[in-house]
Amino acid sequence: QVQLVESGGGLVQAGGSLRLSCAASGRTFSGHRMGWLRQAPGKEREFVACISRKGYSTYYADYADSVKGRFIISRDNGKITVYLQMNSLRPEDTAVYYCAGSDARGTFYTSAGYDYWGQGTQVTVSS
Repeated sequence: QVQLVESGGGLVQAGGSLRLSCAASGRTFSGHRMGWLRQAPGKEREFVACISRKGYSTYYADYADSVKGRFIISRDNGKITVYLQMNSLRPEDTAVYYCAGSDARGTFYTSAGYDYWGQGTQVTVSS
């Protein structure tokens, strides 16, 4: 089983940036697809971004419409880490952000598509 530990959350003003990190341990995750999801108070957990296992020469990445153009997901298999660079943050981005992964085929876009999770890291954006 892969264990995930997120870091990098915190309090930031609107318009600012944060970079979240998700460090994996347990075994290699280069063949795993990974995602970031978030959950705001009183709301369901929602998809933010995903990145595939390595394809022929590159990775596939996708984003929720609400973060497209502002967030960037990346992975460093050598460091066994997934990142989420968050720019131009808005108050509505405030949530607990979770890193998740799976080594099986499935959807990127819902919680059900992932097999293991980190504990989450709080991101708070003030107006």
